[in-house]
Formats: sequence, structure tokens, C-alpha cells
Amino acid sequence: MDSFEKEKWMQLPRDVLIGHGVLEKIGTVCKHLEVGKRAIVVTGCHTRKIAGDKVGALLADAGYEIDLIEVGAVNGEHIESVKKVALENKTEFMLGVGGGRIIDTGKIAAYELHIPFISVPTIASHDGIASPRASIKDKERGNPVSIPTHAPLAIVADTEIIFSAPYRFTAAGCGDIIANYTAVRDWQLAHRLRNASFSNYAAALSEMTANMILENAREIGKGEEKSVWTVVKALVSSGVAMSIAGSSASASGSEHKFSHALDMILERPALHGEQCGLGTIMMTYLYGENWQRIRDVLKEIGAPTTAKELGIKEEYIIEALTSAHKINPRRYTILGDSGLTYEAAEKLALVTQVIE
Repeated sequence: MDSFEKEKWMQLPRDVLIGHGVLEKIGTVCKHLEVGKRAIVVTGCHTRKIAGDKVGALLADAGYEIDLIEVGAVNGEHIESVKKVALENKTEFMLGVGGGRIIDTGKIAAYELHIPFISVPTIASHDGIASPRASIKDKERGNPVSIPTHAPLAIVADTEIIFSAPYRFTAAGCGDIIANYTAVRDWQLAHRLRNASFSNYAAALSEMTANMILENAREIGKGEEKSVWTVVKALVSSGVAMSIAGSSASASGSEHKFSHALDMILERPALHGEQCGLGTIMMTYLYGENWQRIRDVLKEIGAPTTAKELGIKEEYIIEALTSAHKINPRRYTILGDSGLTYEAAEKLALVTQVIE
């Protein structure tokens, strides 16, 4: 009999705290996790005023020694500056307080320093708040790449704070979650055609997460704090699915390639989740499935469904569709190895009413 040697290593968040006013419990969470006494709070100039300073003060009151660092874009310079302060001050754990760029910066720095990371999102725009991945621009090509990190040890998501942010961010988070719908189909396709590693459990959780948004679109569209609760839970579930999968394949496929292609083409792209939502509409059509439902749900939520609503010229949509297959070529999707022709891309965008 053959010996069984399969091995799987999953890292999942240990504590997840979601709700109104839960930021006040940040000290209790850190104490429960026993992460040490010296911490760095990574935040931005805007998010510092919203929650960064408060997190620092709450932890200081709880007896922690705190350094607070402001960063902007996710790049090597900011990551190294955070690491330098952490090494000089013998930091034992790190917190990221802000949006995706802030959290990814802290996540990468903490991963490279081998110290725990706690995610404190101030917006609910994408599933990076809980995932074991971070997005950073490739030094040579300039395109966004997803790199492995550790999943946050804990997530503290205060719905009161997230609700106070512009609703556009929450709607974008819905787009990022709905993208799981086509990401899973791409993953299944890659498994069948290229024997890509596949997890039924992660795929099922990812699809269930997308269905949370599809089935609650009307309630989410009301723009109440309860909507933020639903979206944050979905974002956390999506991040956990990636931890189980051991990659971002459960939540990132052809629709994400389309979004990343737009990022490379445009000087000022739209929000990541907004672009992924548009991509999901078109990729669902390529799969011969109900793309109208995806479009209608995004409309009900209040997310853009056309190039015009996204504020992007129609020719850039076509260009992104024809070049998207070049993004992360190792991940096989319905776009294949050669991508779409100009004519096919134009037809796709016209049929799905993304362009007029």
C-alpha cells in the first residue's frame, strides 16, 4: 500500500471582533493574544485622525509601549522604514489601522520581521483585511502582484468607524466579494485543464461568501450600519478561504486580472473592488452564466456597472480585456494563454453593456 504523504499548513486569524464600538476593546484583544508589550501602529495621515491615534491611546492606557508610523503607498521604502523603527525599538507586534494600503504595508513588514500582525480596518473595500496575501507593485514591471504573508493574528473591525467612511468603499468591497463567483470557476477550470491544486472546502466557502452579498443586496443597498456588518463578515470569510486554499485562487481570477490590467493602463484607476465587479459581469458572460444577475445586484448595491459610471474611457476597457491574460500568467483562467482579440473584447463589453 502506498504511503500517504500529503501535507497542508493553514494559518487562520485567531480572534475576529466585528461590531459597533469594538475598537474600545483593542487592549483586551492584545492582552488575550499575549503578543508582548511593544507595538507599532501603522496608519495613514487621514486614518490616523479617524482611528490611528485612538488605537495608540487605548493601547498606551492599557500599558503598552507604542510607536505610531504614518505611511502612504505600499512600496519597499515604506515597508523598510517601518521595519527599521521596529528593529530599533524591539517591537513585538504590529497593528495596521486604515485601508488596504496601510494594512498591506503593515502585513508585509510584520511578515518579514516574523512578528504578529493585527488588522484594524477603517473601510471595507476588499478582502485583504483578513487574507494571508498582500498586494504590492512589481519593481521591474510596475504591475500589482500578490505576495504571501501571514494571515492577521486578529481582526478588529469597528462597524461604527467603517460606516462613517464614504459608502463607495463598502460598495467596492461587495464587488471584490462578488468576484469570488468567477474566481472559483476559473480555479475549477485550471484544476481540470492544468491540474492546478484545488480545495473543495475553500471553493465552497468562497462561493458561500459571494452568495452572502448576492442574497443580501437589497439590505446592503440601504446603506445602514447593519450592511457594513454583513460586508465585513463576507470579507473575513473570503480571507479565510484564501488561507485554506493556500493561495488567492479562491478569490482572484480573470476578473482580477482585468482589474490589475486597468491599474497598469490608468494613471488614476477606480477602486479595486469596483473594477473587479465590472470584470465579474463580463467574465460571467464568458462562462455562459447569468451575467445579468451580477449586474443587477451591483446596481442594487450602488456599485458601478459601466465604464461611464466607473469614470473610465471605453477604449481602456477594451485594452484591459485584451491584455489581462498577461497578468500573473501562471494562473490559468477563462482568458486562456493568448487572451481576447480586440473584436472579441469589444463584443464582450458591448453585449454586457459595460460600454455603449
